[in-house]
Amino acid sequence: MENINQQIAAQLLQINAIKFNPANPFQWTSGWKSPIYCDNRKTLSFPGLRKLIRDAFVELIQRVYGKPDVIAGVATGAIAMGALTAEAMELPFVYVRSSQKKHGLHNTIEGHLEKGQRVVVVEDLVSTGKSSLQAVEALRQQHARVMGMVAIFTYGFETARENFEEKKCPLHTLSDYSGMLEVALREGYLEQENMQDLEQWRRDPSNWGQS
Repeated sequence: MENINQQIAAQLLQINAIKFNPANPFQWTSGWKSPIYCDNRKTLSFPGLRKLIRDAFVELIQRVYGKPDVIAGVATGAIAMGALTAEAMELPFVYVRSSQKKHGLHNTIEGHLEKGQRVVVVEDLVSTGKSSLQAVEALRQQHARVMGMVAIFTYGFETARENFEEKKCPLHTLSDYSGMLEVALREGYLEQENMQDLEQWRRDPSNWGQS
């Protein structure tokens, strides 16, 4: 998947889905300051990239997990790409809300899911993994057999690796932070002088930029 890693990283940079601003950092909802922001929802507006990601997900899922019974998307960012992947694989699709619906049927999982079905979860972005793993837990509470998760991009934080390991949920991604930085430097989106900041942030994101 190395070639896909580079291809997708390059296209995320081309469509400005990944933005760098070490001098004026972005602030995440967690309170962390970040020199980078990744918005993979933008991929849906570009048919060629959308198809590349869909087909790469299909290949990755088949190679790593075989053929599951159901594809599940994490709301809201992975609903569309999850549905496209399920359609390509001719599989049922469900999506998992971030919290239980406050009215109607009070669903957390939308769609038809049967007890014991084997599910692969599709996510757009993994940072710490906490919100992604909430979706995994919701599926397990409905007695689904979660085979693992696939995502477009991961920052590769150590805390994410630990969280997925603790929950016994394999994670495989199409692109990652290290591969993206390599492409960004090669293609001129970053200068060598930016790399130290970006590498320090990835090692200790909770404390970066606090001084």
